[in-house]
Amino acid sequence: HIIILANGSVQFFGFTSIVRLAPYSPEWAKIFEREEKLLQSSIGKYIIEIQHIGSTSIPGMMAKPIIDIGIAIERFEEGVVCIKPMEDLGYIYNGENGIPRRHYFDKGDPTAYHLHMLEQDSDEWKKHITFRDFLRNNEEAVKEYARLKQQLAAKFRHDRLAYTEGKSEFIKHILKVADQGKL
Repeated sequence: HIIILANGSVQFFGFTSIVRLAPYSPEWAKIFEREEKLLQSSIGKYIIEIQHIGSTSIPGMMAKPIIDIGIAIERFEEGVVCIKPMEDLGYIYNGENGIPRRHYFDKGDPTAYHLHMLEQDSDEWKKHITFRDFLRNNEEAVKEYARLKQQLAAKFRHDRLAYTEGKSEFIKHILKVADQGKL
């Protein structure tokens, strides 16, 4: 986890800062499905939907081997009821973790899951789904994103924050193209 302190300094907690990419694995979808069933049985009555998001959800995409899970809720405040049941499943609650109105969790040591609980009508939820869906339907964009990720991983192997920031312009570009309907 990245914590930005009041004085502007950055501290890392709970994970190694080494960027390690793995080739796409069809197992990622199966791992997500197993975790989705577990989550549904625990918090299903409080949520709208569960989605596999992030690079592990995109066939052919190399990724850090961490499954990103998106959970849509009606209202941020209502998500609080999910914290204890999720902790009982082994998730660690990290508050908003830099994104307003997001409940953020991780699970595993080393981390195997990142979970983003967001309001279904929020821009952040829409961005996750739009980005994933665009890449799932655009092989050239997948290749371009994979090249960028490899370059950034080589350049910022020991700086996960810089690696993540290095992807931001590409992501913004894809979201703009998707918004214009250019699949």
